[in-house]
Amino acid sequence: MATFTAVRNKKQTAGTMVNVMKYVTQERKTMLGDQWLVTGHNCVAQSSYLEMMTTKRQFQKTDGRQFYHFVQSFSADDRLTPQQVNAIGVEFAQKQFPDFEVIVATHVDTGHLHNHLVVNSVSCANGRKLHQNAADLQRHRQVNDQICVAHGLNVLEAPKKHVKKKQMRPGEYQAGLRGESWKLDLIQAINEALEYADDRESFIENMEIEGYEVSWLPNRKHITFTCPNGRKCRDSSLHDETFLKENLEKLFAYRQTVGFRPATPEPDEGWMGELANELVRLGKSMEKADDLPPLPAPPVWSESKQLRREALKKLAMGQKLSHDHGPQMRSPW
Repeated sequence: MATFTAVRNKKQTAGTMVNVMKYVTQERKTMLGDQWLVTGHNCVAQSSYLEMMTTKRQFQKTDGRQFYHFVQSFSADDRLTPQQVNAIGVEFAQKQFPDFEVIVATHVDTGHLHNHLVVNSVSCANGRKLHQNAADLQRHRQVNDQICVAHGLNVLEAPKKHVKKKQMRPGEYQAGLRGESWKLDLIQAINEALEYADDRESFIENMEIEGYEVSWLPNRKHITFTCPNGRKCRDSSLHDETFLKENLEKLFAYRQTVGFRPATPEPDEGWMGELANELVRLGKSMEKADDLPPLPAPPVWSESKQLRREALKKLAMGQKLSHDHGPQMRSPW
């Protein structure tokens, strides 16, 4: 079964479109061995951005909305190969956007396979501008279900309203080991977004690219994430203090002060461990400097918190906890 969601990219510029396309087609997300799982519909994947912009210029429709972005996610129970997932995405693009250029990028780096579809807003056949609303999204989901049935897959039932909880239930923990937990998918998305974000705005944009909505308001204590399946989750329910609003604010303040290079992997001591150590070091060196911006207070970070975070990251990446190497780690829950 597959869910189909629309990603609300608030910025609609050519620059935003190329950034989204670069992000969803990253090799570390879409490479399976020597195979690049990105396919173009009505365009060549490698030159898709240029072809889309050429279409806009040809029909003199370069302003307004530039693209639409959708995510098609599959359950691990479907036992599909990445190639099959990509083919299903292309089939959907052919049915729903026959006259538009589309790239289908299959991500294989998370606990579940999913496609990103980026659709040009101008038809390459007749120059018609594409407009989408809630009714169109519902029709897309119906066609998505039809394709799933044709491929022998189950159709996803509408998500049930859930009760907020502080602790992850044992069943959800077991599901996480199989890469089926929506909360662990969210954790994985946040971890990836942090590797490419130097401030609050870029973090939110990265999350939106992955299909998540982020409510990060100055007058609210918590950040609220809305998942592609409609579930909502607060930062305090993610079992990792790294994701708390106050800690992310400190992390981004530090990155803005000292600089940050996107695609920087998380250090061994964790983002918060590095932040705590560096803030103490920088604080001492800046005591005599009057022209540098103030740094936030160092967060409290311990080895036990880092071990818990490492265990959580392994689960989010679809790995089993290992008790064979290094210190033993209990389940975070």
